[in-house]
Amino acid sequence: MAKLHRAAEPDVLKPLLDRARLTPDSRERVMDHALALLADLRAAQTRGWVNQFLQEYRLNSSEGVALLSLAEAFLRVPDPETADLLIADKIGDADWKAHSGKSNSVLVNSATWGLMLGRALVGDEKTGALRRLISRAGEPFVRQAVGAAMKRMGEVFVMGRTIDEAMKRMKKPENKGFTASFDMLGEAARTKADAERYFQAYFEAIRAVGRDPKAGHSISVKLSALHPRYEVAQYDRCVPELTDMLAQLASESAAQGIPLTVDAEESERLEMSLDIIGSVARRPELKGWNGFGMAVQAYGKRARAVIGWADDLGRPMHVRLVKGAYWDSEIKRTQVEGLSDYPLFTRKAATDVSYLACARDMLAARNIVPAFASHNALTVATILDWAGDARDFEFQRLHGMGEGLYERLVNEQGYHCRIYAPVGGHRDLLAYLVRRLLENGANSSFVHQLADEQLSEAELLADPVEKIAAVGGTRHPSIPLPVELFGAWKNSGGIDLAERTILAETAIAIASKPLPAAGTSAPTDVRVAIDRATAAFPGWAATPLATRAAILERLADLLEENRIELMALAVKEAFKTIPDALGEVREAADFCRYYALQARTGLAPIALPGPTGERNELRMEGRGVWATIAPWNFPLAIFLGQTAAALVAGNAVVAKPAPQTPEIARAAVRLAHQAGVPEDALVLVTGGPEVGAALTSDPRIAGVAFTGSTPTAKKIAASLLEGDDRPLVPLIAETGGINAMIVDSTALPEQVVADVLTSAFRSAGQRCSALRLLLLQEEIAEGVIEMLRGAIELLILGDPADPRTDIGPVIDQAAYDKLMAYRDSAKAQWIKTVPVPATGLFVPPTMIRIDRPEDLTREWFGPILHVATWKAGQLAETVARVNAKGFGLTMGLHSRIARSAELVEAEARVGNLYINRSMIGAVVGSQPFGGEGLSGTGPKAGGPHYLHRFCAERAVSVDTTSAGGNATLLSLDEGGI
Repeated sequence: MAKLHRAAEPDVLKPLLDRARLTPDSRERVMDHALALLADLRAAQTRGWVNQFLQEYRLNSSEGVALLSLAEAFLRVPDPETADLLIADKIGDADWKAHSGKSNSVLVNSATWGLMLGRALVGDEKTGALRRLISRAGEPFVRQAVGAAMKRMGEVFVMGRTIDEAMKRMKKPENKGFTASFDMLGEAARTKADAERYFQAYFEAIRAVGRDPKAGHSISVKLSALHPRYEVAQYDRCVPELTDMLAQLASESAAQGIPLTVDAEESERLEMSLDIIGSVARRPELKGWNGFGMAVQAYGKRARAVIGWADDLGRPMHVRLVKGAYWDSEIKRTQVEGLSDYPLFTRKAATDVSYLACARDMLAARNIVPAFASHNALTVATILDWAGDARDFEFQRLHGMGEGLYERLVNEQGYHCRIYAPVGGHRDLLAYLVRRLLENGANSSFVHQLADEQLSEAELLADPVEKIAAVGGTRHPSIPLPVELFGAWKNSGGIDLAERTILAETAIAIASKPLPAAGTSAPTDVRVAIDRATAAFPGWAATPLATRAAILERLADLLEENRIELMALAVKEAFKTIPDALGEVREAADFCRYYALQARTGLAPIALPGPTGERNELRMEGRGVWATIAPWNFPLAIFLGQTAAALVAGNAVVAKPAPQTPEIARAAVRLAHQAGVPEDALVLVTGGPEVGAALTSDPRIAGVAFTGSTPTAKKIAASLLEGDDRPLVPLIAETGGINAMIVDSTALPEQVVADVLTSAFRSAGQRCSALRLLLLQEEIAEGVIEMLRGAIELLILGDPADPRTDIGPVIDQAAYDKLMAYRDSAKAQWIKTVPVPATGLFVPPTMIRIDRPEDLTREWFGPILHVATWKAGQLAETVARVNAKGFGLTMGLHSRIARSAELVEAEARVGNLYINRSMIGAVVGSQPFGGEGLSGTGPKAGGPHYLHRFCAERAVSVDTTSAGGNATLLSLDEGGI
């Protein structure tokens, strides 16, 4: 099963097509039934509020996007000032007037009228009777109106705020004949307290449903809500704990006589989920209870295999078949991690084919009680045809969607349909609402297409098997394989560390690679090294550009071939965790391939315009011998990135790694020589500051590329100006920063916490891009801080070679002593810290409260996060206060207000701005990296302008008439003497 989800899409689909295909006779029956269901669905469009909402406000319209964006954030905003900004941002520019009075729904038209009023008040219109009239009511009126509308949207999709309220609502006439599967909507626990709260909510819901067993309702459970570290790397910890918790819930469900279903999770958790579900299913105390179940996502390539696995458990299993809920995030994760292929289908029709094939298997299974969750008329009609007279299965739909599809089947024909019914507070669940709207309202979905009156019945009910067969089952052309993500250059390959066996094998392989004994690499004499490089420069500079670029590409291949050895060096010499070590190798390979491409396209001679009879050309050529000085925190990626850029531009290089990490640099240089770089064109020197000083002070050095501290960069800059006879040479410097993340009250706290943990503490905070200063809007500060406290408690400090480790030791004793002394000096301001292993250079991850941004005056290069607050309405002033520090490397913003993002984009004086994401992990070619001010000189590494800085620009002008006539003019056949 593990290999199946990385198999090529056509290979996976081939057997599914045969299984999902209809015979000509059955196709005719299915179409007739689907047309009848389609008529019922369309009739319901005039009844269902949400159906009419989707029909009026399409997701491909600015108004539809604005409403969803507003709904996602509005109810969690506690302060009126930010709420007003959010309203103005989302509804101020949309054309609500165009929708006025067009819907058959009074509710939709009322909402549209309210949005028109809001637009008039918060939009750009400055005059007019309408604005003058409603402005008397002021912005509180608009806030109240929008708040009421958002709560109404929540009611459409959330069955009730409590389980009792939800059960009561299920008794209303519109739900006659239907049962419910209640989900307490624990999306994902970030802390132990979250997990305990969700567990208790599930337990109480089971007992509440059990009080009315004849109603036939059930409970749905998310495993990720029950454990804050539900990750493959934490398997040994989370799987036993989750198994025990799920067993408790299952036992209580058995005692109450109600069904319990485990919801589906992302593909990276699938095998963990199966281990947990399988273990609980085999519990002897649950023997005789036939209410246990699980969800399977048909968009996954392993879906059919999971159906077979469930059938082979040897006990009755309820299986809910869904199309899938994490499609876009699964695609992105696969691309970001450079994996071989996608774990899911890239075409909507392929998911439909998989769904039908799985449905057929479920109907034929011995031990599966099928539940088919779908809003698609063709899918439902096909299942009904295959099932014949059987009624031993059920359909399912989302609460608030699919009205009209099942009413006749349930109340007239005796089929069973269950409503998947979210339960919880509207404030917390509107993010869930938006995700479901996006999932079911996407342009390719049946629900969205149903709202499009221009689509014919034949188009709506087109056979997915025929669609996929017509394209040979191929991947969607707009979704390239991860290796092809960047088109012109090959993306580096990753390792699927979310596969438990692969993670274990990788850890074992790393452990088997010994670190060379200390002292085996004596420093190279700097003068001798420069002598060698100077002598080699002319020959290397004369090497054709295409040859130099090809050598870099061979080096990238060699890096990947020797990936485990290099990762082992990064783990054992630089104390990087396994994921960080993998990222190190990938980034180094990306630098090589990207700079090879940039050299071919950007360093070739350029013909320039001029008068007839003259040839003008601009050439980019090597300057001479460059010194590249790399840091210990990226001992392979930065070391090789700087060096590869200098080399491909035609320079010879003397490369100096940090004294803490010479061996990984030695391995990189060895591979570069193996790839074809002449040994004297790339010479390694090792040692401490005295070696660096000797290198940069030599007048034969034609340029310096340095990454490290700001004070060291200033010393290098000064040394390059010493001596009256020394040429003026370029310095490319990338230094540190006091990097800030600004969070306003529209941000989703769970996302903020995840990104803060990554940005501040990954790599033990030893990244120049790491988050140092978290600036929280006052109104949400304590809530976010409390969640951060709980999340930090769960971080694991230990041996970086252990897959379970989140944070390893800092690089050396000097760094440890400096960080610990500062941390101890601020003990009175600690918000949160954690214990560390008894031995080793472990600096505890620590949050320190400061009164204002100005109180942090220098960069502390480790897992120390400073937290301050800012006032609503002072975003521009807050950005200015960060700018005033003089650093300019990275900045983050978490906000759902587009105009706030635009403001920060315009005002932030940083090299890299990250909005609604973490602040580390810049990708070569996508996020060129480098700062300004005290944070560096530019140009940005991994960007399109980097190579030019390593070159001498030389213009050549040749008078072609000097040899006796302008051949170009003479060749023109335009008459003459």
